[in-house]
Amino acid sequence: MKRTRFIGELKPVLFTLPAMIPFVVFWLAPLLYVFYLSFTEWDFMSPEKTFVGLTNYLDLFSNPAFYKALRVTLLFCAGSVLPVILIGLGLALLMNGKLKGSTLYQVLLFSPWVTPTVAVSIVWSWIYEPEIGLANTVLDLLGLEKIGWLQDPKWALLGVLLVTIWKSVGWAMIFYLVALRNVPTDLLEAAELDGANAVQKFNRITLPLISPTTLFLFIVQIIGALQAYDQINVLTQGGPSGSTRTLLYMYYQSAFEAFQIGEASSVAMILVFICMLLSVISLEVSKRTTHYQ
Repeated sequence: MKRTRFIGELKPVLFTLPAMIPFVVFWLAPLLYVFYLSFTEWDFMSPEKTFVGLTNYLDLFSNPAFYKALRVTLLFCAGSVLPVILIGLGLALLMNGKLKGSTLYQVLLFSPWVTPTVAVSIVWSWIYEPEIGLANTVLDLLGLEKIGWLQDPKWALLGVLLVTIWKSVGWAMIFYLVALRNVPTDLLEAAELDGANAVQKFNRITLPLISPTTLFLFIVQIIGALQAYDQINVLTQGGPSGSTRTLLYMYYQSAFEAFQIGEASSVAMILVFICMLLSVISLEVSKRTTHYQ
């Protein structure tokens, strides 16, 4: 009986092995190794790694460049995640109505998402060109002063954010379209019979029922914003004056330009912690705000 029970309890574990093996090999083991490296000093080439304890973290927390990169990272998250969700929802509401040619518009809006970020960033670098770029040409036609989109520290982060938002809104729109079409029409009709207007129906019925989609998009976009690299590398390389250098780009510069692997690993672990913290906060908030059908 005990042997049969043991085998019965072992079966679920065996079924999860095909998924757990790649998880351990390609995620958990590298994460633990990076955690170990964050307590060492290593130049990526010498065979020996010197254990230095918390020195890398203490140096990082006393470095003003770290706090500037942290601020840029948080601004990038807020400036990309919220607009993508709001604009994506607005576009989905528009496409969900009786808009002629909505299928074509959906394809056009979604196409930036499937286009490689490097290719998108190169095109936008031409658009942002100070003298003959499309962005400043439009401003000149409107009688406005030209902007150094990627050259001026005041505007560089906004320039990168516009590229990120433009690339992602179509993706968010598709998810919201599916969610909107799954809202039960009988609830909307019942609310209309009770005298509810369009705004009331949206706030009291539609918005709560699509809240799981909002939660999913929020978490995925937060993770994506923390991992943003390609557009920053192509457009600004973290400049000018560090105005677009996020923690991930700081990690890249420490690891592959300065060859300070210990410092880079400590930045990576802080990024992992921030990502986990924001995800946990989102899930805790969702327990009170997310409605599951």
